[in-house]
Amino acid sequence: MENNTLRILMVDDHPMIIEGYQHTLLANKKPNQTLDIDIATDCDSALDAIKKSRSMGKPYNIYFFDISIPASQDGIYKSGEDLAKYIKQVQPEAKVVILTMFNEVYRIHSIIRSINPEGFLIKSDLTSSELASAFDAIQNNPPFYTGTITNVIKRSIFNPIEVDEINHKMLHFLSLGVKTKDLVGHLGITLSAIEKRKKNLKDLFIVDDGKDETLIAIAKDKGYI
Repeated sequence: MENNTLRILMVDDHPMIIEGYQHTLLANKKPNQTLDIDIATDCDSALDAIKKSRSMGKPYNIYFFDISIPASQDGIYKSGEDLAKYIKQVQPEAKVVILTMFNEVYRIHSIIRSINPEGFLIKSDLTSSELASAFDAIQNNPPFYTGTITNVIKRSIFNPIEVDEINHKMLHFLSLGVKTKDLVGHLGITLSAIEKRKKNLKDLFIVDDGKDETLIAIAKDKGYI
């Protein structure tokens, strides 16, 4: 049986979490597999590892990116999400796995649209057996999403109301308590455009009392936030 070496880069700023992931993958690898696992704890060390592996002609096959990691010193890469986008551009054949504690609907949709990862794992969903299943699926039949991601997608499919990316983003910031006048800086559109979009959303969601709080509550109930 031919031996198959998989080169893996795991990026997370919590060493104990990475150690747990490593043990799980090594314990569940196939008999003919060798796992060559490197680790990085921030954007700069991850970029160094990526560039070194590519210059040696031995690029990584699978990347695990935690979203919340320290930014690069030059400020270009601010998170694991930025690194994942970079890999999708320079090495589209590689498999990218996103790990995060975030479970907001807007963030989930945004990551799927912009990265389309082979694996999308919410850390609170993750057990050793779930990670082992994810690792197998990512290699053979991607994508693999943990339960929270799958539920968000299912709710979106069965929702009859179309909400574009800007409106998703607006609902997300409103739910965080951002005032309407301050949304201009977050959304990059005029205040009048924001007011018009908000009115349209209230009509779509049938917000009888016209209150932002009711809009947010209904949007949450329907799975848009």
